[in-house]
Amino acid sequence: MNKAKDKRIKKLKRKRIWPSVLGLAVILILCTFVLGVMLGVTGYDIVQRKILQSGNQSTRIAQLYEKYDGANGDDINESVQTYINICSDVEAVRVENKNKELLWASDERQPNLEYLVRFPLLNEETKSNVQMIIEEDSKQIFTIEGDTLDINENIFNVIANSAFITGKGQVSENTSIIELKLWMVVPVNELNVYVLNQINICTNDLLMFIMSMLVFMLLMGVLTIYYIISFISVIVSMRRTAKIVYTDMVTGGDNWLYFVKKSTTLLKRNRRKKCNYAMIHLKMRKYRSFCTCFGVREGEELIEKFYRVLKKNIMRKEAMAHQENAGFGLLLMYENKEQLLERISQLESMLDAVLPNMKLYFEVGVYQVEVGELDVEQLYNNALVACDLLGEEAENQVAFFDIEMNKQKLWERKVEDEMDRALQNKEFQVYLQPKISTDKEELGGAEALVRWIHPTEGFIPPNRFIPIFEQNGFILKLDDYMLEEIAKQQAQWMAEGRKIVPISVNVSRAHFTREDLAEHICAIVDKYQVPHEAIELELTESAFFDDKNVLLSTVEKLRDAGFVVSMDDFGAGYSSLNSLKELHIDVLKIDADFFRGADVEERGMLIVSEVIDLAKKLDMKIVAEGIESREQVDFLVEQECDLIQGYFFAKPMPIHEFAEKYRD
Repeated sequence: MNKAKDKRIKKLKRKRIWPSVLGLAVILILCTFVLGVMLGVTGYDIVQRKILQSGNQSTRIAQLYEKYDGANGDDINESVQTYINICSDVEAVRVENKNKELLWASDERQPNLEYLVRFPLLNEETKSNVQMIIEEDSKQIFTIEGDTLDINENIFNVIANSAFITGKGQVSENTSIIELKLWMVVPVNELNVYVLNQINICTNDLLMFIMSMLVFMLLMGVLTIYYIISFISVIVSMRRTAKIVYTDMVTGGDNWLYFVKKSTTLLKRNRRKKCNYAMIHLKMRKYRSFCTCFGVREGEELIEKFYRVLKKNIMRKEAMAHQENAGFGLLLMYENKEQLLERISQLESMLDAVLPNMKLYFEVGVYQVEVGELDVEQLYNNALVACDLLGEEAENQVAFFDIEMNKQKLWERKVEDEMDRALQNKEFQVYLQPKISTDKEELGGAEALVRWIHPTEGFIPPNRFIPIFEQNGFILKLDDYMLEEIAKQQAQWMAEGRKIVPISVNVSRAHFTREDLAEHICAIVDKYQVPHEAIELELTESAFFDDKNVLLSTVEKLRDAGFVVSMDDFGAGYSSLNSLKELHIDVLKIDADFFRGADVEERGMLIVSEVIDLAKKLDMKIVAEGIESREQVDFLVEQECDLIQGYFFAKPMPIHEFAEKYRD
C-alpha cells in the first residue's frame, strides 16, 4: 500500500477522541479540587467558629471571678456550678492562683499542661488573650502552631463522610458528628480560670455545606456522564468507520485492506516458524465472459458465493479476502507442498460445485512465504506473477513462484525502462538474412531482422525483447524504425549505383488497428524516394484474426501502391487456407517447422509439396525459411520453390557484411 493511500485510510478511520478525554480529565480534576477547597474552607471555618464560641463562653465564666476576694468565693463558685449545669458545652471549671494553688474545681478533672499552647483567641469585650490546652484525644483533629490553626486530614474525612451519614436519614439535625474537648485558660486578676469545653459539630452545622456539595456533585456527575457518553460514542463511531473501511463492496465481507492487515499480523507472529504459510492468488478464468452471458449482477452474486465458500474453509490463523473481479487472496498454512496442492484442489472443487450445471475453471498462483517476509503486497504480487505465466491449455492450473519468474519480471521491467533510450541511441541494429533463388542459387532478396546490441548486456536475441514489445505496444515504434532504416539503406545503395533486391520488413499485427496504415507506410518510404517494389512487407497469419476488413483493405492499398506483400509463418496457425481464400498476397513463406522433426521425410515434405503447388496456382511466389541441409535444398529445387532462406546459405548478418558479401 502506498504512503498516500495509507495516510488517507488512517485519516478516514481516525476521529478526534482527545477532546472527550481531555474534557473528562478536566472535569475530574476540577471536581477534586473544588471538593478539596470546600472541605478545607468548611472544616476550618466550622472548627474555628466553635473554638471562638467556646473561648467567649469561657471568658464569660472567668469574668465572674474578676471581683473574687476569697470572701465571696462560695457564691461565685455556686454561680459557676449552676452555669455548668445549664450550659451543655461546659463540662468542668478549675480556678487556681498564680502559685498554682487550687482555689476551686467543679470536679477532679484537670488540664495536662504539657499540651498548653497559645492561640490568638480574643474576647470581643475584654480583648484578653485566652490560652488553650488541647486534650490528647483531640490533637489528631487539629493542631496549633504559633498563631496558626491547622486542620488535619481527619476532620476532612469526618465532614465528607457526614454527607453519607445524613443521606441515610438516620440522624437528626443536632446529632453530633465531631466531639472535641478543649481547656480554655483565661487569666483574671491574679487567677487562672480553666474551663473544659466540649465542642460538638453537629449535622446542622454542615447542612448548608452538604447541600452545596450535593448540588455540585450532581452537576459534576452530569458533566462526567456527558463526557463518558461522548467518549463511548467516539469509540463506537471509530469501530463503525473501521468496519466500513474493511468491508468489501461486492461480497460484504473482508476486503483487501483487512487482508493485508491480518496477514501482516499473522506473519509477524510466525517469526519462529511455528508453521508454514503460502500466499495464494485464486482466480476464476473467463469471468468477464460469464458476466457477458449472464449479467454483471449475476457475476457479483457468484463472487459472493465464492467468498462464503472460502470463508467457511479458512482457519483462525489464516486470512482470505476478495481482491478484484473474480480474484481472491488467501494466506494458508500448510505442512508440505503435496498437502498444499491437495487443499487447493479441494477448494477448487468446492467453488466448482457452486454452479452444479456449469463447468468453472480456475487458475492459482502460489508463493511459499519465507520467515521474516512481511510485505503482504509484494508476496501477493509474487503469486500473481506465477499465475500470469500460466497458459490456457489445462482446466485448473496451479503455478508456484520461483526465482526464474522473478528474473523474468525484472528483465521485462529493465527492457521497458530502456527501450526508448535504446531506440534513440540506435542500439537496435538491422541484420539481413539473404534469400537465395533456387534456379541459379544467387541473391534474390533478403529479410530485415532486428538485433539489440546493449551497451552492458551485449547481444540480446529477439526472443528476449520482441514478445515484450508486442505486449506493451512498443513494437509499433520498432517496426517504423526498421522500415525507415531499410528505406534509408536502399536509397544509399541506389545512390551508389548498386543493384538492389527486395528486402522484406515485418509489419506487426498491432499496426492493423489503424485504417491509415497504408498511407503511413508510403510516407516513410517516400521520404527516401525508394521504389515501393524494393520493399516487401511481411505480415503474420495471426493478423487475419483481428479486424479482417481493415486488414483486407490495407493489403489492397499497399499492393496498389506497388509494395510486395507476403504472409510469414504460413502453416503455424489453424486457418491458413481460409486466410489464403480472402487475402490477396504476393509471397507465401512456408514455416520452418515443416522442415523439422521425425516426419519431415514423409508427411512434412508431402505437405510442403502440396502448399507449393497451391501457391503456384494462386500466382504466388514461395519462400521456404529455416533450410539447413542440402537435401532440403534439392527437394525445394525439385518442387520449383522460388527462394530459400536459412542457415544452409547464410545466417543473419550486419548490413556492412551483407553489402560486402553480395557486392554486385
